[in-house]
Amino acid sequence: MPQPAAKPDLTIRADGSHEIEVKRSRFICHLARVGDEAAAQEFIAGIRKRYWDARHNCTAFVVGAEQRRERSSDDGEPAGTAGVPMLEVLRRRGVTDTVAVVTRYFGGVLLGAGGLVRAYGGVVSQALDEIGLVERRPVALLVVAADHTRAGRLENELRAAGYAVRELHYEATGVRIEVGVPEPELAGFHTWLAEASGGSAAAVPAGHFHIEVPWSEAS
Repeated sequence: MPQPAAKPDLTIRADGSHEIEVKRSRFICHLARVGDEAAAQEFIAGIRKRYWDARHNCTAFVVGAEQRRERSSDDGEPAGTAGVPMLEVLRRRGVTDTVAVVTRYFGGVLLGAGGLVRAYGGVVSQALDEIGLVERRPVALLVVAADHTRAGRLENELRAAGYAVRELHYEATGVRIEVGVPEPELAGFHTWLAEASGGSAAAVPAGHFHIEVPWSEAS
């Protein structure tokens, strides 16, 4: 029986914010990429301090990959109308290592439970759409050794071929180019490198790292 496909490791492309207005109430969603719960709580504290005069600063975050930690807070809104729908958007979109804080300035018109759920969940969803998501993919790290005369051209050829060039190290004896290659493509990469360099460059394994690629529902 075929194994189910692994869920993509998704997070936000960058920190950012998005604002909507609903019946004169302002809802400002702040999103940030965080590495753990402590970083999420630090970001929340910073937003609450910055927007100290707002009626509510409701929060939700998801951190971790396999063992995820999730938290949410309604911050004075009726139970289940703010933090929970915010967290549900993060869950449904499959993002992790992400914290959302929605600041609300009350406009004088009561929205009701349904209106609050739609406003808080909606502004987080729109913020994710506007900022964008990336998928983090593990790749093998290879170090390509090249002489100084070939390094610049080889770097350009690596990038043009779609390989993830991470860093270059210039040394007296030559240049070491760090490259990320998906595991299934390793054999093809060595063949490509031999042809591209005329056999003058070699690559040795040096561990793993993650690359980030734009992601959408259609990916």
